[in-house]
Amino acid sequence: MSKLLDPKVLMAIKELSLSAKMTIDGFMSGINKSTIKGAGLEFSQYRSYQPGDDLRSLDWKMFARSDRYYIRESEVETNISVRILIDASASMNHSDGDFNKIDYAKYLAASLAYLANLQGDAIGLYVFQHAGIFSMTPKQDFQHLARLFYQLETIRPDGAFTKPIFYKELFTGGQKRELLVFVTDFYQQNDEILDLLDTLNTLRHEIVVFHVVARNELDLDFKGFSTFEDLETGETIQIDQTKARLAYKTKLANHLEETRIKMLDRRIAYRTICTDEPLDLALTDFLKQRSKLRI
Repeated sequence: MSKLLDPKVLMAIKELSLSAKMTIDGFMSGINKSTIKGAGLEFSQYRSYQPGDDLRSLDWKMFARSDRYYIRESEVETNISVRILIDASASMNHSDGDFNKIDYAKYLAASLAYLANLQGDAIGLYVFQHAGIFSMTPKQDFQHLARLFYQLETIRPDGAFTKPIFYKELFTGGQKRELLVFVTDFYQQNDEILDLLDTLNTLRHEIVVFHVVARNELDLDFKGFSTFEDLETGETIQIDQTKARLAYKTKLANHLEETRIKMLDRRIAYRTICTDEPLDLALTDFLKQRSKLRI
C-alpha cells in the first residue's frame, strides 16, 4: 500500500459522506455515489400515487392494508468520475518545519482517491506543472489506483503555474458531469488560478477547492528570518516580522475572505486547510459542511 495512506486517517473518514449538488444522474450521496429515486434494485421509500405514475410500481399489499394507493420508490446507485487536480507550482514547496504544502496535498489526494475507488468510482489525476499538465484519465480498478499513488509520490513542484495553452487536457472525457477536486495554495500573480476555475466551470462539473496554507504563513512566524524569497519568481524582500505582523494578518484575513466570496459567487465548494491540521479532522469538518448543503 502507498506510504501516502495513513490507516488511522482512513479509518477516521471512511464512513463520512460528501454530498454534492445535483448531477445529471441525480443526487451524489457519499464521496463517490449518486442516488436517484426511481425504479431501481433497492427499496427506498413509499409515496402517494399521483396521476400518470406507472401502475407497475403500485404496492398492492400496502393498498390491502390501508385502502390507499402507494408507489414504491427505489434507489439506483450510479458511479461517477472523480478527477483530482494538484497544483505543482514552486510555491507548493513552502514548508513549515519538516512538512510542506505538497506533502499535505498528496496525503489529501491519496485518501480521497482511495475512498472513491473503494466505492467503485473512476479516479483521475491531473498535475499542474510549469511545463504542462500531467494527466491520468479516470478509470476504476486497483491497478489504476496504484499507478495514481505512484504518480502522486513522484510530484516535484517547480516553476510558475501552468499556462492556459495546456488546458486542453481538461476537456478530455465524456459528457457526464464529474466531481473535480482541486488542491492548491492559491498563489497567483495575474488571477491565473481564478481563470482556470472559470474554465473548469464551463465544463459544468461539480468543483471542490482545498486551499492549502501553512501555519507560519497564517501567523507570519518564520523564527527570526527577515529575508523572504518568492518561490516562483525568485524575488526577495526584507521584513521586520514583529512590526509587520498585525498589518499582515489583517490583509491576509481580507484576502482569504475575498477568495471565499469569489468561490461562492462561482458556486464552487471551498475550504481553507492548514498543514498543521490533522487530515482526518479537516476532512471530517469539510464533509459535514458539505452534507448540510445537500440539495
